[in-house]
Amino acid sequence: MKVVGLPMKYLVRIIYSLIIFILANSYSLGHILPAGGWLCLFIIPFAGINLVPSFASRRLYTGRLRNSRDGCELLELFLISTGMSIVYSLTGWFGCLPVGSLVNSPVLWIVNTLIAILVEAVVFWNGMIRIYVTSVQLGIKWRIIGALCGWIPVLNIIVLLKMIGIVRQEVVTEQSKELEVQEHREEKRCQTRYPLLLVHGVFFRDYKHFNYWGRIPAELEKNGATIYYGNHASASSVKDSAEELDARIREIVTGTGCEKVNIIAHSKGGLDCRYALSRLGTDRYVASLTTINTPHRGCKFADYLLSQISESKQQKVAGAYNRALSAAGDASPDFLAAVGDLTEEACLSRNEELPDSDRVYYQSVGSRLSRPSGGRFPLNFSYYLVKHFDGANDGLVGEESFPWGEQFRLVEAAGRRGISHGDMIDLNRENFAGFDVREFYVELVQELKEKGF
Repeated sequence: MKVVGLPMKYLVRIIYSLIIFILANSYSLGHILPAGGWLCLFIIPFAGINLVPSFASRRLYTGRLRNSRDGCELLELFLISTGMSIVYSLTGWFGCLPVGSLVNSPVLWIVNTLIAILVEAVVFWNGMIRIYVTSVQLGIKWRIIGALCGWIPVLNIIVLLKMIGIVRQEVVTEQSKELEVQEHREEKRCQTRYPLLLVHGVFFRDYKHFNYWGRIPAELEKNGATIYYGNHASASSVKDSAEELDARIREIVTGTGCEKVNIIAHSKGGLDCRYALSRLGTDRYVASLTTINTPHRGCKFADYLLSQISESKQQKVAGAYNRALSAAGDASPDFLAAVGDLTEEACLSRNEELPDSDRVYYQSVGSRLSRPSGGRFPLNFSYYLVKHFDGANDGLVGEESFPWGEQFRLVEAAGRRGISHGDMIDLNRENFAGFDVREFYVELVQELKEKGF
């Protein structure tokens, strides 16, 4: 809708900003305007703006997205009304506008300024708290930058505009995902014949409140998928992890009567699953195995590290990791066994001993980082080291190590960023141009469904 050529949302934003401005400067305006006492009535619409700052439709938005969007609206209103108050205050002080009472009464100017700061602070902190609490894309990085730069003039405005832009884009993206789910809800694109088993990689566990797979499982479930998790230890040898996964798969099949599962395994999890399928008879309960960024041919970088670090230092590092992993829930973590099974030598030897099962459909996926800054810590540090030994890589695993099975696809993103080992499981819950990780998994599972799995 437009009003005299101006989109309604901009007109409303101007009106809201004027309301905030008038209330912020009501003390001086009350001395300047005849019968200015009525300005106190602006408290009521001011309260309404702080409760519901967005004029846009609120349908289909989740509560989190509404709060993120409303936080952006409040921060934009803060910038506009604060700019108006600064101009008003400065011009009044220097006598550039017919508001001479500000010039004649410094006390009036000071009191007005303090009230304006208080009113604008309410709007600012209301908006800032909303986006800090609800935004995912701000991450730790921009939350820290915002806190550190908040007191530095000019830079704080630049950072605030950047944060608003990030959260605005997040709202647009997530709203688009919600609409997409609504559109395809009846299709149940991910309702496969057999349920999905998601198998994590090394040094992670399946936690209830921090999902290793980020936003992926929720997106799959919205599209009809049934999901289970491996729930195996974070750091064990391939053999020990395989035995845990075998027991888990048999538990699922027996408990649900589903007959089989479709496995999607990330990183070392793919090696664990292949061992179970080849050696433990688990293949009778598995319809398909999709490995994601799995080092099927090992990591030369791991061989190099183990050859360069003395045994005593290896034991010291392993001891520290094992204690941390025990505290995280592992019964008997074995750091060195887990790392040792990822070397090129170990993987190539194991490949000769583990033939694929004729009962299972095997396929694989890999990704490539284009530059180290595309990854997040610690992948941005390991990228060049891995590249030296393994060539093009995802920050941890070389590209040549990914392919396995009947089909392999290399996932690449438009632009210079690339897709890291962590990006492939939505580890950082990050939206970036050129790759929608949630839609990728929806399409991946949809293909399994179309193949009859």
